Amino acid sequence: MERHLQVAVDCSDPHRLARFWAEVLGYVVQDPPEGHADWAEFSRAEGGAGEAWCAVVDPHGSGPRVLFHSVPEPKSGKNRLHLDVRIGRQHVDTEAARLVSLGATHVRTVEDTQDYFAVLRDPEGNEFCLC
Repeated sequence: MERHLQVAVDCSDPHRLARFWAEVLGYVVQDPPEGHADWAEFSRAEGGAGEAWCAVVDPHGSGPRVLFHSVPEPKSGKNRLHLDVRIGRQHVDTEAARLVSLGATHVRTVEDTQDYFAVLRDPEGNEFCLC
């Protein structure tokens, strides 16, 4: 049986977070199906409630789709799951600064004999690492 991974992220502003994560991952924001102005309209056409959501996809087709879904409750506490975005040790500081300029928050940088990585939060407070 074939399987495909999709990462789903609960958030308050799916479009903003999708644009941010497209920058983080080198992805593109996925267009809604032809004939629909946005994904909420598509949801309604398919019998759904018209929830606000947005997705980003790997333009090369190799990485998982990331879906951002609007939920009413705010984030509470630390993530139980986070993403490690592996970019190479030599790029961590420059990329962290770029993402901070796009709305991320720098939490800390960790350096030891084996690792060098930066912990950041996206615009809605979800932690992730650049390593």
